[in-house]
Amino acid sequence: MLPFDYTFAERICGERKMKIQRILKRCAVVAMASATWAFGIGAPRVGTQSKTKTEPVSRGAKKKSAASKKATAKFASRAEALLATTPTSKGEWGLLVVDAESGETLYEQNADKYFVPASNMKLFTTALALAKLGPEYRFHTTLETQSAISSEGVLNADLTLVGRGDPNLSNRKFPYELKEEFDGPPQKVLVELADALIIKGVKEISGDVVGDDSYFPRERYPNGWEIDDMVWEYGAAISAIVLDDNTVALTLTPGEQAGNPVQAAVSPATPDFLVRNEVTTSAADVKSDLTLTREPGSNLVVVRGTLSAKSAPRKLVLAIEEPAQHAAATLQRLLEERGVKVAGTARARHDHAEPGGDPVVLAEHVSVPLGDALKLVNKISQNLHTEMLLRTVARQSGVWATPDDLMKVPADFYAAAGIEPGDVIQTDASGLSRHDLVTPRAIVTLLTFAQKQSWFGPYYASLPVAGIDGTLEDRMKNTPAAGRIHAKTGSVEHVRTLSGFAETPGGRRLIFSFLSNNQGGKSHEAADALTGLCVAMIEEFNATPPKRGREHKHPQ
Repeated sequence: MLPFDYTFAERICGERKMKIQRILKRCAVVAMASATWAFGIGAPRVGTQSKTKTEPVSRGAKKKSAASKKATAKFASRAEALLATTPTSKGEWGLLVVDAESGETLYEQNADKYFVPASNMKLFTTALALAKLGPEYRFHTTLETQSAISSEGVLNADLTLVGRGDPNLSNRKFPYELKEEFDGPPQKVLVELADALIIKGVKEISGDVVGDDSYFPRERYPNGWEIDDMVWEYGAAISAIVLDDNTVALTLTPGEQAGNPVQAAVSPATPDFLVRNEVTTSAADVKSDLTLTREPGSNLVVVRGTLSAKSAPRKLVLAIEEPAQHAAATLQRLLEERGVKVAGTARARHDHAEPGGDPVVLAEHVSVPLGDALKLVNKISQNLHTEMLLRTVARQSGVWATPDDLMKVPADFYAAAGIEPGDVIQTDASGLSRHDLVTPRAIVTLLTFAQKQSWFGPYYASLPVAGIDGTLEDRMKNTPAAGRIHAKTGSVEHVRTLSGFAETPGGRRLIFSFLSNNQGGKSHEAADALTGLCVAMIEEFNATPPKRGREHKHPQ
């Protein structure tokens, strides 16, 4: 039995809004602590964690200037104060901050230890996609058949929707600017394909309408995803066909008075869900309380509880378990609504066996460039889209045999980026898996490599900006970190992570990875600590060190 407002993923509920005044007050306290330390009282120590190291990302030795040592000492003292507070102190922390220009390690703690990264794993997958596919890569989705259209408009064969991993067969508007925007019905792309078929003169289909997702081997759920995940949109089943994120919306509308029935509607209409509605309208002053249950493999969804009278409708976004079947059924319905007679049924094809003869392409949808699609992925932390990217990269070299073979695909890229062998243990692309493990050093090494690549512009632009957009829109507002932290958030139960770039007022770029695991408190305590660490980093490492050797600029 799953509560509808389940708090596992960023997309469903986000991390709770920061209590800014409390954060600023804490920052003031730790600033006083750092001033006390600077006068020589004690050595930096962070709770029960390991002692601060000063090795650079490469693990080599490098002498630090007096100014750098002083900044490190002040940051260490502030970090100690932030992370020593219960319940934050009960968890494990891994921290690494380096200067982006010189590569100098400014601060580290447990930088070579494993942590569950949550959605920080998306940093690896999106970098891989840009490196291997390029920002201009486009996905192609087609309507195909094995027969010509007769002069009477009859298609004497199956009509097949062939998916090739496009994550945006939806009504999203691109490019992404500050927030998600939509235009038209959720199945907009299928509407356009159906209309293209009508223009071709199709009036009748003698065969079936087929959803073909055989472009990827069938593996709906990666290793490490939990049974709870598959109910909600953030755990939608993986398929080479992704129609509106492989989701539908269940909307519950309460009555005007207590005791009135609550109306339930699924949109778009689909046979994938049969809703048993046991929700009633409660008094207006009674807090809404909902529970949703769906057994794996079942199309029965049971909703129970109450909704307050006259309250706004409640929308629950539910995951489709059989995306290819759902897409085929939706396409058949759209065609029939346009007067096309379909003699057969809607069905899915998962195997890679090709029908005899060369297919005839009747209509095609070409996606937006990968650079635009990827910006959405990191800004809103879209799990399913990230899984599409890894599989699309892998598919360029053919079809893999097992999930383990798929996870070996990024190995050469990680080696080229300079990541130490074993520093990334990967079981999915998005970070929803609780079996993923990375080190803070692996993330910082990846980001250091990325900033030197031709594709860094769209990569950097895809990261949420503190206080501005994406999953950081409501965090760090009214702090010195607002607008200066460009980083990927991460959130699964007991895990809060943040890694990316910091742009200081003095013009210095920092690369950082802050990973926290085993957090048992409310969701905001670890997030508050991450905000405090970002503020301390911006303030204490603001000064730009003297240039050494030939100057070079970071690509933007």
